[in-house]
Amino acid sequence: MKQTIFTLLVLISIGLISCRKDRNDPDIKQYDDTQIKNYIAANSITGMLRDTTDGDTTGIYYKILSQGRGAPMDYSDQISFVFTVRTLDGKFVSVDSLNTNHFYGYLGHVSNSLPKGLQTAIHNLIKYKGTAARVIIPSHLAYGVNGYGSGSSSNANTHIGGNQSLDYYINVVSNQELYDDAVIKNYIKTKGLTGFTKTADGVYIKVATPGTGSDLIDLDSYITCTYSGKYLNDTVFDSTSLQGTTSSSFTVSGLVKGAQEGLTGQTAGSAVSIIIPSRFGYGNTGSGSSIAANVVLYFDFTVATVTN
Repeated sequence: MKQTIFTLLVLISIGLISCRKDRNDPDIKQYDDTQIKNYIAANSITGMLRDTTDGDTTGIYYKILSQGRGAPMDYSDQISFVFTVRTLDGKFVSVDSLNTNHFYGYLGHVSNSLPKGLQTAIHNLIKYKGTAARVIIPSHLAYGVNGYGSGSSSNANTHIGGNQSLDYYINVVSNQELYDDAVIKNYIKTKGLTGFTKTADGVYIKVATPGTGSDLIDLDSYITCTYSGKYLNDTVFDSTSLQGTTSSSFTVSGLVKGAQEGLTGQTAGSAVSIIIPSRFGYGNTGSGSSIAANVVLYFDFTVATVTN
């Protein structure tokens, strides 16, 4: 009896092995490649090339949109880039390159917070600072079988499903000062804003209402005011009302440098708008978890009192 059971188990095992071979299921790289090719075709995307670095092994597809110059980036280089990203199934979309989708740090550290495939694409394919590119990262070099984020993939923009390849637009910044200025000018033009004057430092200031007070604001001034601060996607990140009050008070020297510059020389009663390049805001470190590195900021201040 035992011999019969053993023989049956062996025969069943052989049959199962034979079935797996006959099915010829694709591995994850083949699966990713099929999904990416179908996505490219369905969306009529042209000009995409397959990465052939090191023998065509990554499965990354890319298109250089504008070519940068200089020496190729190495993993030991500090870089700044902005990006947008979406999953191929369209269930996750993140296009806020004005605030959240920023990276500043060593190229070799990109994979600490972002997919390994993105780091590989920047090093092997984008190569130069100042380059903008579209890159499709296969899932095995993205977030793999487990995906990323909280909730389920049915919750929009909170979760990347398992085995999802990612469609990135990436802009590696070559000169942060020039990039910020271009972003500010584009915002002013897009919003149809007028009355802003650019200072020698690159801060944009508009005095909407001249003050009527006699005391000029300097760095040591203590002011009461109402204010709001927002990103250039018009999302307010801080304001007097968000603080739950009708008035805010502080010493001007405690503000970011761009705000100091915009307020200095104003008096009580003034209403001032200030667009601040990142180097005069929170710079390449950002602020906590809310403001990313190298983010341009927009402030409105209405000054009530000035104490010198």
